[in-house]
Amino acid sequence: MTITRPAPTEFAQFYAGYIGKVSDHGPVAALTAQIAELERLRSMPEDKGNYRYADGKWSVKDVLGHISDAERVFTYRLTRIARGDQTPLAGFDENAWAKTAPHGRRPVADVVDELIAIRRSTLALLSSLDDATLSNTGVANNNPVSARAICWILAGHTRHHLDILSERYGVKY
Repeated sequence: MTITRPAPTEFAQFYAGYIGKVSDHGPVAALTAQIAELERLRSMPEDKGNYRYADGKWSVKDVLGHISDAERVFTYRLTRIARGDQTPLAGFDENAWAKTAPHGRRPVADVVDELIAIRRSTLALLSSLDDATLSNTGVANNNPVSARAICWILAGHTRHHLDILSERYGVKY
């Protein structure tokens, strides 16, 4: 499945960095390839999963849990917009969510398995979309966005955080 790169008018400028992290192969290829990277994290030792590179920063498990939380939010937005719903969709405060999320109390393998399950659901959703539904637009977090752009944002958001895990936390895939 090919989902063309969104035009800059299809998303808030804030998301340009995420979209820019996705190769021209597109978001479906990127989201699929990321599953293999995530699967390799299942065997991460618990002490590494609890590692924070600085005081006040999220642990590795918190970052993985954030990816899950954000993917759920993005796919909810995607579903609503792809189906033509014009109701403005609220943003979310990922830092507030992280404070109450149970990710740090769970085994690394469980956090990773949940993320992979969400990812497989995301891919199933993307496979159900066609050009017409991908062109639908709506408002999320007070910004216009297309369904197509959300697909690219999903892949780029994960890539962004996997890069941070590699660069700042020393996580290897």
